[in-house]
Amino acid sequence: MPLLNRAAELQDEVSGWRRHLHAHPELMFDVHDTAAFVTDKLRAFGCDEVVTGLGRTGVVGVIKGNRGEGETIGMRADMDALPIHEATDVPHKSTIAGKMHACGHDGHTSMLLGAAKYLAETRNFAGTVVVIFQPAEEGGGGGNEMVRDGLMERFGIDRVYGMHNMPGVDAGAFVIRPGALCAATDEFTITVTGKGGHAAMPQKSIDPIVIGAQIVTALQSIASRNTDPVGSIVVSVTKFNAGTAYNVIPGTAVLAGTVRTLDEDVRKLGEERLHAITHGICEAHGAEAHIKWHRGYPVTVNHADETMIAADAAEQITGQGTVPTDIKPMMGGEDFSYMLNARPGAMIMIGNGDSAGLHHPEYDFNDQIIPAGISFWAKLAETNPAR
Repeated sequence: MPLLNRAAELQDEVSGWRRHLHAHPELMFDVHDTAAFVTDKLRAFGCDEVVTGLGRTGVVGVIKGNRGEGETIGMRADMDALPIHEATDVPHKSTIAGKMHACGHDGHTSMLLGAAKYLAETRNFAGTVVVIFQPAEEGGGGGNEMVRDGLMERFGIDRVYGMHNMPGVDAGAFVIRPGALCAATDEFTITVTGKGGHAAMPQKSIDPIVIGAQIVTALQSIASRNTDPVGSIVVSVTKFNAGTAYNVIPGTAVLAGTVRTLDEDVRKLGEERLHAITHGICEAHGAEAHIKWHRGYPVTVNHADETMIAADAAEQITGQGTVPTDIKPMMGGEDFSYMLNARPGAMIMIGNGDSAGLHHPEYDFNDQIIPAGISFWAKLAETNPAR
């Protein structure tokens, strides 16, 4: 694998950064220590500009190349961890109970820091590189907050790229696809209000549990009967809370879950059908329904040209023809979608090898892929065409 020599030289140092971050996880926007760590490194590298507090706790570094005018490309990593209790026994395991880096954001941040160090040392590229370290990817929409805070305009970003690790793909390999890569992530809460009563006299009640059970089953028809079979949608009811006693029919039941889609039209259809089905079933039983719909992350859509730019940069590391560009889309969500809605760009996946899955308490980022990740960012910068 033709990795950059400097990237290989940096592996031990960057692995140390990664393990420090892994041992000290922070959640959502409360990534103050992580942001301070990133800020100190970027300033020590000699970035031309380091800006903090963007999107509340995001950090941005600006590195100008010495090969003339060119585009400004953004490179993004996420910094936040997850509210999971770590189940590994690695020496660098989380020191904070109930928090861990179970999605590899510690590795994403460290690889981009390693690339920033290399690029600040060499500056062998045209244009400008903007390294973006964002908070709150895990449900907080930190990417959206940075965009709303003027990220793209303030730094004149022309294109933006992201990278995420992928367990199950060979360590250090790259995969990508144009178009929809990750799903929109909408959430719903349904409150069914019936009429409580004695469990032995159900005829005097309007049972919200029976009604809720019918709703759970009927919602599956959205995917099986309302949506084109090739138009992906997942409707999952993940919570069902009702009742407190064996002999009492409760007055209410609360259902909650998520709807995942890869297309805006299907997304709209899913929301419309969930409302219609729920209200229809409740009306048929004489109950009432109250629905809260939370519109989450949009579909993560890779732009065609930028997908090929990223694939070409990856193939400079792993060899020509080694980067599949037709992987299946994933129904997980990713708030890099907001940046891709603001500027052309793409997210590429780097293999984490045979590891536990993302969001699993036994997951750990594979430090052996760090040189490949650094090399990818470097190649992306160094192939940025001059104007």
